[in-house]
Amino acid sequence: MIKVKVTKENTNYKKITVFGHAEYADYGKDIVCSAASSIVTTTINGILSLNKDSLSYEVNDKGLEITNISNEKNTQTLIKNMINLLKELEKEYPTNVEVK
Repeated sequence: MIKVKVTKENTNYKKITVFGHAEYADYGKDIVCSAASSIVTTTINGILSLNKDSLSYEVNDKGLEITNISNEKNTQTLIKNMINLLKELEKEYPTNVEVK
């Protein structure tokens, strides 16, 4: 299962951790994992193209961690959109994606 852990401070997103595998299909053919990866990667790239100092991220063998998320309106809006898209994916595939 892909697990997404969201940490907020007041109304601002501060940290997001994404880890696990959807296990919907074999590795390399998993559409749920592909969708989640695309949502997260596109969001990170979009934010960084607007302001390279808006967040930090690290990919390791445990997953992906987004930190140092700016309180800037555009950054927060794009992060909120990412979370909403992941929640929609969770609705469609509740045994494969969990957003907390």
